[in-house]
Amino acid sequence: MSEPLVIIGNGMAAARLAEELAKRALGKYAVAIIGDEPRLAYNRVLLSSVLAGDVASADIELKPAQWWRDRGVTLSYGQAATAVDVDNRTVQLADGRCVPFAKLVFATGSQALRLNVPGAQLDGVHTFRDSRDVDLLLRLAADKKRVVVIGGGLLGLEAAYGLAKAGSAVTLVHLMDRLMERQLDTPAGALLKRLVEAKGVKVMLEASTSHIVGETAVEGITFADGSTIPTDAVIFAAGIRPNAGLAKEAGLTVNRGIVVDDRMQTSVAGVYALGECAEHRGTCYGLVEPAYEQARVLANVLGEGGAQYEGSVVATNLKVSGVNVFSAGDFLGSQTSETIVLRDARLATYKKLVVENDRLTGAVLVGDTQDALWYLDLIRTAAPVGTIRDDLMFGRALAEKRAA
Repeated sequence: MSEPLVIIGNGMAAARLAEELAKRALGKYAVAIIGDEPRLAYNRVLLSSVLAGDVASADIELKPAQWWRDRGVTLSYGQAATAVDVDNRTVQLADGRCVPFAKLVFATGSQALRLNVPGAQLDGVHTFRDSRDVDLLLRLAADKKRVVVIGGGLLGLEAAYGLAKAGSAVTLVHLMDRLMERQLDTPAGALLKRLVEAKGVKVMLEASTSHIVGETAVEGITFADGSTIPTDAVIFAAGIRPNAGLAKEAGLTVNRGIVVDDRMQTSVAGVYALGECAEHRGTCYGLVEPAYEQARVLANVLGEGGAQYEGSVVATNLKVSGVNVFSAGDFLGSQTSETIVLRDARLATYKKLVVENDRLTGAVLVGDTQDALWYLDLIRTAAPVGTIRDDLMFGRALAEKRAA
């Protein structure tokens, strides 16, 4: 008889785990997925494309309903889990149902941070995190509202670009001295700023929000230097926080995220976590690829394999605000590393490779990212690059041709 396996969360991590389980342990578990969003799992990375009108909301679903039915997965979406009893092995749902489990997986993702500034609760202050947020932002754009987006990371850039393309007048406000400072160095950030502004988004750097102006609804935003700009709406996209509250209430060990070991198991036997809500070796990954790697490991573990998760090489390979951007590894380098840089102002491209001890250890690409996955593989495998050092910057085709 199949063991009841409950997955709390209906996002990309949960969907990938279900897919991996279907390959490795089909029939061993009766899988039930519980999610509070009222729709099938979808590709969250493409939300900005929906906002920009490049794709339809229905087109970003990861799997059709029939796929889940064919694999015997029970879906309860639009239904939040409200409590977990790890002693009695049950999950309580908002509609009053009680779902039993033998194994439990937290895949609860994360939530958008709201800055703790005066006016943050005014009407017209929103976040950008899920499909419900996109529907709201589309209404703002349709009404040609002036919008300030706070946050110059991935989320903020995606929201700003999507809103601008949909018709809003957008100002992107960022506290740091460059966009995407966690993924890009200073020259790459400067190029990205130029390309984003060319797409109709005004960018303000080193701008610290003091308060949001308005009586009942947003009228403007004031900065630490005393300056104010008018706006009809403010979008917080300044970071995320793991959704770990449910696990903490259930008695699991939680730091920033739900603490897991190398088998993705929490402090309670038979209870696991993966994706943005999980903390492994002190790190919470806010990217898709680590969640997919964790899903493969956990599927092997649940299938009684011996897999272990050793952590992920953090990489970003996305089209941000319509601009191709890639970053991986130690892209800042150290005093003992060598930096190779290629810039082409006319083509609006920037490439930076970091080499240390005959190994590629980091890379940043803006504009031209066609060799991104090759560079990522070199970083992850720590393959020697001495024989292709002179051609490394010019891509895989030339480097491997001359090395042959």
